[in-house]
Amino acid sequence: MYLTGFADEAAQGLKGQIEATKSLGWNAIESRGIDGKNIHDMPDDAFDRACAELGEAGVSVNCFGSTIANWGKKVDDPFDITLAEIDRAIPRMQRLGTKLIRIMSYARRDGDDQMAEERFRRLREVARRFTDAGITPVHENCMNYGGMSWQHTLQMLDAVPGLKLVYDTGNPVITKDYSKGGTDYQDPWEFYSNVRPHIAYVHIKDVVMDGDREDYRYPGEGGGHIPQVLQDLKDTGYDGGISIEPHMAAVFHDPDAGRKSEDESYAIYTEYGRRVMSLLENIGYGWAPYR
Repeated sequence: MYLTGFADEAAQGLKGQIEATKSLGWNAIESRGIDGKNIHDMPDDAFDRACAELGEAGVSVNCFGSTIANWGKKVDDPFDITLAEIDRAIPRMQRLGTKLIRIMSYARRDGDDQMAEERFRRLREVARRFTDAGITPVHENCMNYGGMSWQHTLQMLDAVPGLKLVYDTGNPVITKDYSKGGTDYQDPWEFYSNVRPHIAYVHIKDVVMDGDREDYRYPGEGGGHIPQVLQDLKDTGYDGGISIEPHMAAVFHDPDAGRKSEDESYAIYTEYGRRVMSLLENIGYGWAPYR
């Protein structure tokens, strides 16, 4: 098992992201944004500089935190948008030696018609293109079709060969359960237990609902059952990546949430990483550098 994280929650610039990563003793970043641009949308010259900087620092990108089919994309948007993102991502991932890419299953639609078959058709093509390139697509349970319930996730997996899961510990806490009418929030442990055999990657996020407001907290202080999840991962021999996504300095799906200063963001991110390592140490769950 190795540790990594969305280092753009520590700093906007790559220099600060690398510093935060190395200060924790880690050697990998789940790269989502550098200077405000998603890694598959950066200009070529900026990406070239990023590759050089990462190489000099000895820091790898273990996963692309892509925007492919995410909560900002609709299933009835032109599919060419998705295909263009894939075409930009694959050569960059191959250059960096990155083997995982986080994807989603398009935003949830209002009403009962979720256009499930069209989603599955698109996701089959997305998964095929990545797996043909030797890359594993991992779907995150978020504000998308697969995140509507664990039943929706399993239905999607049955329909999309080659797709694996990244389980986010915090998202069920803040997401309604659409298998039960969409009025109550999901049970995170129920969600995790039902999708566990398909998990290839894990995001650590913790949160509670304060009325209608999301209150993000340090790991183990929210409703995500993080100590219980980590214990089960250890007991079942999980040896993939565990990636931190604090959301305490910035909430990337909520532009109105604001962002703390660079110093505050850096301090929160590194403290978050230390707390995850402490939880792992408490249960004897060892980790190794990413390779």
